[in-house]
Amino acid sequence: MEMFDIAEKVHDETRQGEAFAPFKADANAYRKRFYIESYGCQMNFSDSEIVASILNNEGFGATRNLEDADLVLLNTCSIREKAEQTVRKRLTEFRKIKESKPGMLIGVLGCMAERLKAKLLEEEKLVDIVVGPDAYRSLPGLIEEAETGQKAVNVLLSRDETYADISPVRLDSNGVTAFISIMRGCNNMCSFCVVPFTRGRERSRDALSIVQEAENLFSRGFKEVTLLGQNVDSYYWINEATNETVTFAKLMEMVALINPLLRVRFSTSHPKDITEEVLRTMAKYENICNYIHLPVQSGSTRILQLMNRTYTREWYMAKVKQIKEIVPGCGISADIIAGFCTETEEDHQDTLSIMEYSAYDMSYMFFYSERPGTLAARRYKDDIPEEIKKRRLQEIVELQNRLSLESNKRDVGKIFKVLIEGDSKKSTAEWKGRSSQNKMIVFPKINNGLKPGDYVNVQVNECTQATLLGQII
Repeated sequence: MEMFDIAEKVHDETRQGEAFAPFKADANAYRKRFYIESYGCQMNFSDSEIVASILNNEGFGATRNLEDADLVLLNTCSIREKAEQTVRKRLTEFRKIKESKPGMLIGVLGCMAERLKAKLLEEEKLVDIVVGPDAYRSLPGLIEEAETGQKAVNVLLSRDETYADISPVRLDSNGVTAFISIMRGCNNMCSFCVVPFTRGRERSRDALSIVQEAENLFSRGFKEVTLLGQNVDSYYWINEATNETVTFAKLMEMVALINPLLRVRFSTSHPKDITEEVLRTMAKYENICNYIHLPVQSGSTRILQLMNRTYTREWYMAKVKQIKEIVPGCGISADIIAGFCTETEEDHQDTLSIMEYSAYDMSYMFFYSERPGTLAARRYKDDIPEEIKKRRLQEIVELQNRLSLESNKRDVGKIFKVLIEGDSKKSTAEWKGRSSQNKMIVFPKINNGLKPGDYVNVQVNECTQATLLGQII
């Protein structure tokens, strides 16, 4: 049960390695075709949309067929060993295709770029272009350089790049839900995490451009936006024209006020930054979803200090209590790491008991994997044997399975407002959609002209560990 990703960026395992789909009915004639495959967190999938937009403006069209591509790009992740191994394997496969198609260029984008640039370019000669997360605007120039046989690299991190003015080309979207990147980078130096080194310092995007992007999506029929950042609650922007400070709570309100039919979600929250103002704003607007991803990482104060998480066990528990008081019925999920350096059996029990206390609806759980360059790699010894890490992870997973089922059972008999996202995975005779609490609900279609993007009230009749089953009322 490896469901990864450390540091508040959740990996959707079903999307790993997904190829960017050209937008529908693209009638343009392109001089060249590009193929892009994404790995890692939602932030990377969002970045691939920005890259697609930059390449489109240069006359490149997207293709889903690797063999047709003049330019093949991999948007990479450094969060765990496994993610990097997968990408290397893909690069080796691409190189084979390149042997029969010498003009084809291969590029690595994203988090592995900075960390492995020398290895990928010089030693292993797997790629022609290496571009870090803040340098995507320089791609057209780098492509030209690479076309002359030069190796082209730009992994400079920026203090101000937010790609605010670039309108992302939406991936193979369901046309109902979309992600909007509101900030980049991270200033939290959690000792296990590589993000500050691969994505740089935190910077917030212009609030007016965010609202404009959300308005544009709503006018095109989208009904839900997720405001995305490594740490959304520390969003902070000053409107120089009016000298007004926009906090995350204020930004969320600005987006919620676009239209009551536009749902607003956000991800991810660092426990230390989610303020009472944010919770009160959630409670005030019906279209701001009652769901918070609140990574705990560990339930032990001693381990939390080693992780540099800046809160204690008691402080986190008080925050959960505050959420439940201000936003009754709020869904909460977490990220949890088993077997961090020096973790004792007692520390592990603390994690199990904080899960029990928080009653998470779901969690992303993994055992600790040391990443080169992080504070933990420099300061601590990765001293918990793998079999102990795996056993502790297994106990965490089993507890979460029970908590998820209990949480779903509590919803049986209740009525939820559901946004229809499309056909259920198993059957075209059923719709699927999510409740405000971010739970997937599956229910039979009835002949009443409903379509994706419509809201319906659904009564839950039964549940599995992962899904609620109900009927439209």
